[in-house]
Amino acid sequence: MSDTNIGMIFDLDGVLIDSSEPHRLSWMRLADEIGTSITDEQFRQTFGRQNRDVIAILFGQVFSPSEMASLGERKERYYRDIVGDDLVILPGAVELVRACADIGIPCAIGSSGHPLNIQLAIDRMGVADCIQKVVTGHDVTVGKPNPEVFLLAARGLEREPGRCIVVEDAPAGVQAAIAGGMKVVAVTTEHAREKLADADWIVNSLKEITVDRLRPLADA
Repeated sequence: MSDTNIGMIFDLDGVLIDSSEPHRLSWMRLADEIGTSITDEQFRQTFGRQNRDVIAILFGQVFSPSEMASLGERKERYYRDIVGDDLVILPGAVELVRACADIGIPCAIGSSGHPLNIQLAIDRMGVADCIQKVVTGHDVTVGKPNPEVFLLAARGLEREPGRCIVVEDAPAGVQAAIAGGMKVVAVTTEHAREKLADADWIVNSLKEITVDRLRPLADA
């Protein structure tokens, strides 16, 4: 049975892939190079946000837009170097994306990440044929918790926001989905349940999510 009026939008980091450690290490390397440091807690609080926002929060408002862009590109190169061939795909990620695609639910990626990082993940997961739209941090003017990334993804899927289900792992992403008028499933990859309490459904793993449970959520 085809669910052609539902759209699925997946965040990437912490939802489909476990990229926290390589991102942390790449931010630490960048901080060291510019002569400062960041704590693990600062990293956790900014994980999943756009680079320009992270740089401003971690390092202060001391860089021009062009300097921020350059720093962000350096950090992402470090990330890809660290990941190498060891990208960790989270349990249930490939199966869920394919299960949605198999019954006609179009899928999108809505991420604050770098386009090359996102393409790397899609290729390693082997789900390029299941993804109809990719929205990256380079496609939006305002990052999460602003809903722009998810609204662009919904538009790319040709679905009304209210018929889209977002899968997120970060409080900012949950708030972005809600602000966009979408239903949201939160995964406790990086944050405790109480931090994600505004989500419509909270799970510990994507393996808990089935298509049969997504249908009533979209209709609620």
